[in-house]
Amino acid sequence: MDGLTLLIPSSVVREAEDKREATRKLGYVARAAAVFRADRLRVFPDRDGERRWGEAFVRIVLQYAATPPQLKDEVWGKRDELQFAGVLPPLRVSSQTTADSSESAVNQGIVTEVGSEGRVRVTCGLQHPISLTVPPSMATPAEGERVTVRISSREPVRARLVDEPTPGFDVATVNLSAVLADAAGRRIATSRHGQQLSITRLAEFRPDYRDGLTVAFGAPGRGLPEILGIPPEAISAADAAGDAKPYGLDDDHVDSNRGFDRWLNTIPRQGSETVRTEEAMFATLACLTLTE
Repeated sequence: MDGLTLLIPSSVVREAEDKREATRKLGYVARAAAVFRADRLRVFPDRDGERRWGEAFVRIVLQYAATPPQLKDEVWGKRDELQFAGVLPPLRVSSQTTADSSESAVNQGIVTEVGSEGRVRVTCGLQHPISLTVPPSMATPAEGERVTVRISSREPVRARLVDEPTPGFDVATVNLSAVLADAAGRRIATSRHGQQLSITRLAEFRPDYRDGLTVAFGAPGRGLPEILGIPPEAISAADAAGDAKPYGLDDDHVDSNRGFDRWLNTIPRQGSETVRTEEAMFATLACLTLTE
């Protein structure tokens, strides 16, 4: 799993006063993922931190935001979670429909049903969903997954799935430990208790998206150490000791690594008591995506 993966807790909208505000906040989260060209946006459970709106609400709103505009109504219809979807800002990712020299159109589609014998049903902007064969070179996509469809004729319909990347990012709920275990490349946890990010420190590891980069964020008023049950002093103490990988104070003490390669404080001169998740995403990814 390469590219950029972003991890956010299900408690990300815990401070929102109403559903409109919660929806708007998730719109900024989706914008951050789109602006910095994330490949995956994953929601991990933080049941103790959730308040009025939890994992299902967060996932559905983010999945809706990531759905191509021409497919939103057909894929989602009317849902209570999407009552205020109109406040979501447009992501404006790369064109969802393109044409090549052979005059065939390349559309983004959403898998709505996984059938038997290597076939899936896909909604891709045509009048009706179509059943397509999954090519041998491509793993069978899951329901809700984005796919690329090459359309050579609309009347009659002639289309096929192609193993090509789709623009934008996909959204899913995950087990945090499992996704970190499977992650390729560097795995970074963000926290005000981590190592302060500096020009020198950034140059030390220079994340490379081709090798994979996973970045995790906490919730307002409830950072990653609290979510994971790690005493902040364990992370701070490891940093003070000069440990690039804070695994804990000793072998018998709490494991402050929890699957991450590094804990970083990407806003070392934080002037507000708390930093909202979407603010932390923009601040962090602006640093980690710098080029030489």
